[in-house]
Amino acid sequence: MNDDAADVPALLARSLESGRIHSAYLLSGPGEAPRHTAQQFARGIVCLGEGERPCEACDACRRSAPREEIELDGTGKRGPLYRHVGDHPDLFWLERGPDDTRVRIGQVRALQNALRLRTSEGGRRAAVIAGAEWLNQEAQNALLRLLEEPPPDTTLVLVATSSAGLLVTVRSRCQRVVFRSGSDETTSDPESAETIARLESIGAASVPDLLDWAEEYRGQRAAAAAGVETLLATASAYLHRRIAERVGGADPNVEAELAAHRELASCRKSLVQRNANPQMVAERALLALQSGVQSSGP
Repeated sequence: MNDDAADVPALLARSLESGRIHSAYLLSGPGEAPRHTAQQFARGIVCLGEGERPCEACDACRRSAPREEIELDGTGKRGPLYRHVGDHPDLFWLERGPDDTRVRIGQVRALQNALRLRTSEGGRRAAVIAGAEWLNQEAQNALLRLLEEPPPDTTLVLVATSSAGLLVTVRSRCQRVVFRSGSDETTSDPESAETIARLESIGAASVPDLLDWAEEYRGQRAAAAAGVETLLATASAYLHRRIAERVGGADPNVEAELAAHRELASCRKSLVQRNANPQMVAERALLALQSGVQSSGP
């Protein structure tokens, strides 16, 4: 088994093995694992080899092998609206540009236009939309039309840190793959590990400490919002573990933590859908998290 194929979860591996590939998937969870898996799954869809896919030996795998990524620009002025995976003409990759606060509707429409054309290789094709939580409602509505009437032999793979910001109608048309917290994918990221360590001691932190933490998310909005999104995902995963441990133990009092978990979901919606100030969202989230942890005890 090659290492990359081992990274594809069982549901996706079975789809590749059987050839019964759904028209849309939604991969969600913290860290780089969902993004990496989406790329490997897309490559597996066009793989021409036998057995595990991607096989890394066929012509399609050689053409889709990762290369230096071209930076995208949602306006199309300083870079393309989307790119290909490697140089495979039937694999598309779409995400927000480094200076963008959204995945723009123009990018979704450009992808729609590309997918209306015939496949270049005559087989299946796939399009990955990374950072799908940054699609605003207008862009999601455009995407919904693509999900409702997908072109033949085409698979869309959405990747999101959290699916909470996506329309229910978008989520309902996708096969879901959730990357759970506490896995190697989460803790192997040094930044996530540092955040988890800080969350473990949040109950003893002072209010000025929390405000100083939130102040780390000042500056250019795209970068600050991405940092807060990661914080929210990691904090939600941290709370989820605490709640699961309490429910399974002698102390089932989880109301405060559940309330904090709901507040984190609300913070995420404010950040993604309402363009809220990232620093203020971080303040709100950290204060809610501390309140939930302190109320429920260690």
